[in-house]
Amino acid sequence: MSINFTTLLEQYRSELLDRTIPFWLKYGLDWKNGGINTGIADEGEVLSTDKYMWSQLRAIFTFSALYNRIERRKEWLDVAEQIFDFTKRCGRDEDGCWVFLVDKDGKQLQGATSIYADAFAIYGFTELAKATGNPEAVRLARETYLNVSTRLASPGSYPTAPHPIPVGLKAHGVAMTFALVFDELGHYLDDPTIKHAALDHANQVMTVFLRPERQRLYEFMRLDDSLLELAPGRTVNPGHVVESMWFMIHIYQRLGNQARIRQAIDAIKWHIEFGWDDEFGGIFLARDAEGSRWEKIADTKIWWPHTEALYALLLAYSISKEQWCLDWFERVHDYAFSHFPVPQYGEWIQNLDRQGNKLDATVGLPVKDPFHLARALVNCIGVLEPLAKIQ
Repeated sequence: MSINFTTLLEQYRSELLDRTIPFWLKYGLDWKNGGINTGIADEGEVLSTDKYMWSQLRAIFTFSALYNRIERRKEWLDVAEQIFDFTKRCGRDEDGCWVFLVDKDGKQLQGATSIYADAFAIYGFTELAKATGNPEAVRLARETYLNVSTRLASPGSYPTAPHPIPVGLKAHGVAMTFALVFDELGHYLDDPTIKHAALDHANQVMTVFLRPERQRLYEFMRLDDSLLELAPGRTVNPGHVVESMWFMIHIYQRLGNQARIRQAIDAIKWHIEFGWDDEFGGIFLARDAEGSRWEKIADTKIWWPHTEALYALLLAYSISKEQWCLDWFERVHDYAFSHFPVPQYGEWIQNLDRQGNKLDATVGLPVKDPFHLARALVNCIGVLEPLAKIQ
């Protein structure tokens, strides 16, 4: 295909600035109690005022990233700092771990049941620190890194709500997420110890979970790094893989490791092909590594794998200039923009069934939050701007 990158850039900027972010500014922010409401309907109705902490922390990242990467608008920074103040007040337990769920005022409803909340704390605070140099954000990011490192040293010892890791296994999701957030913090602080920790997790992704000889990246591995040839060891989450691989590209670009970058691009291709539903279109949430299609939740079409694929494919093209990247980008783009947006309100439907119909069932957490879609649009804009200039 031949894409007009200037037109595409205008479309993505409009999707971000005219619809996605205005939705959150209008319906989501809780200026009275602090934080942001994410138990929210596609039409903006607040369904629950309980606040999942990882959504709060991810929102800090998003509004800080808007300020850092799109335009230095004070209103966006004000949002990030307001949510930061809320999380700083009520987000950690007595052991310094980030909790999972609080009520509208910040009273704890569920404790530190997911180590992913700690990852998003590091991610959000690092991006806020890039915007403001806020010493409290830097302190909390560093403290969280030190706290979580001890737990990460013992795979299988920490909770990962809402999706527990099966006993005796370790999760790709943990390795990929902490690779990214440690890399961001380590480079912001120019701290070689944190950079090395990031690389350790990235190498786990690329040498343990990714098996090039099978053209698969597995969501779970045994603690001794060996394959479990039975379910759940055969789980492949295509959207998770393409997200993970753009994380890896960012990390290995800083190191100039072209072999790892090439490997990540190849893995994007393998998994977008493997994850695509040839009958109804869209990316399956999960599949058996041997190719079986699982029904119910596994064959749903969720918004976030599509947003992550849009950026991963554009990034892969910007590096490789290979035509398959644009061919697949066009397919994902056409499916995503014809199925997920809610134009009259501005955000995207989150969950569809296999046929592309809106699904009311919860997949993961019962939240909508300003993260995957907004981050993908910000990232795509960052790639499209130079592509548009040279077209």
